[in-house]
Amino acid sequence: MFDTLRSALFIPDLRRRMLFVLGAFSVFVMMIHVQLPNVDIARWNTLLHGGSFYNFLGFLSGGALQHLSIIAMGITPYINASIIMQLMTIVLPQLEEMAKRGGEEGRRTMARYTRWLTIVLAMIQATTMTIAMERSGVFLDTSKLFAIYIVVALVAGTMFLMWLGEQITDRGVGNGISLIIFVGIVLRFPQQLSQTFQLGQQGAINIFGVVTFLVISLITIVSIVFMYQGQRRVPVQQARRVVGRKMFAGRSSYIPLRLNNAGVISIIFAISILLLPQQALSWFHGSDKGMMSNIALFVQTSFGPNTLLYNIVYFLLVVIFTFFYSSVVVNTRDIADNLKKSGSFIPGIRPGQPTVDYLNRILMRITCFAALYLGFLAILPSFQRDLGVSTLYIGSTSLLILVGVALDTMAQIEARLAMRDYRGFLSR
Repeated sequence: MFDTLRSALFIPDLRRRMLFVLGAFSVFVMMIHVQLPNVDIARWNTLLHGGSFYNFLGFLSGGALQHLSIIAMGITPYINASIIMQLMTIVLPQLEEMAKRGGEEGRRTMARYTRWLTIVLAMIQATTMTIAMERSGVFLDTSKLFAIYIVVALVAGTMFLMWLGEQITDRGVGNGISLIIFVGIVLRFPQQLSQTFQLGQQGAINIFGVVTFLVISLITIVSIVFMYQGQRRVPVQQARRVVGRKMFAGRSSYIPLRLNNAGVISIIFAISILLLPQQALSWFHGSDKGMMSNIALFVQTSFGPNTLLYNIVYFLLVVIFTFFYSSVVVNTRDIADNLKKSGSFIPGIRPGQPTVDYLNRILMRITCFAALYLGFLAILPSFQRDLGVSTLYIGSTSLLILVGVALDTMAQIEARLAMRDYRGFLSR
């Protein structure tokens, strides 16, 4: 990895792209500290400690939610809009046709639809957050005009992050949205280290817990790398071809099926579904509405992040979403049709429906392994809290995002280096 980075720095084009990414990161950090006006920070900090959904948003926004800046919502609406658009391509044949055969114009249209859907989701989320914070006494100004101003500011912050991510993708290296989430997680590390040192000075951390934490983190990182890089290679044989008077022998290749096709999407989806109802009901906690207050109290006590019921439902949701998203990403029907059109086949398997069934069986087995792994990874924090070193803990979801984004970015840098060498060979 370090050799690749060193080689990239000696190439002017790649060096400019990497410097542009660093400049975009600095803009992101600066925007974190652009705070909304008329905010009671003490009241906001109290509200943050009692809301798991806010903590999840803060985890993705690099601390912008804790500062209550104009980018407090982070890039979450854009992520949700992208996932919804991918799911809609299955429901609506027109979108599926546009995504597959529309070419560059089709991709631009899909991107435009995603942006508009991001605005809608951002407005809904900003309105909901503004109403919740206004009821909780976070704002010093309670006028309707100020509430509208807050909604507009939060939506504009999300749209700015979306634009910044697209600029990183076009003019930098790697996926811009993923890199923004990446740097947002990294920015939380100094705070976690500070809390760890404070606990160490107070004598609240034991050596056994620290060693156990380091061992679990190392095993987790190695397993994540294995899941991201692991492939199930299905052998493919190309039939003999006759071109003019020449006969070309068939070639052997393979279809690479990734072990983890869902990435971190299934975990983010599961967290959103679990925490949204809990956060919505928390608004009624302590209110005069007896029934709603009792329901909110029951949900918060019996379905909290540390309860057994929460972890069981969390595990099941991650498994279900992993299977669902893998079926969306990997279309075995298209793979079988492409093999048939190119005159290729899987040895021992007839083309057509038998190939689809064979690929589905393989995909089901590897997805089952990936789903169980991601489900265990999602509930791993519950086991680590028993160590007594919760502030040392770097979330398994955070590690999954960090390692995945780092691997994808390095792969793009290596691809650009290989492309440059290839062009140099052609010019010679």
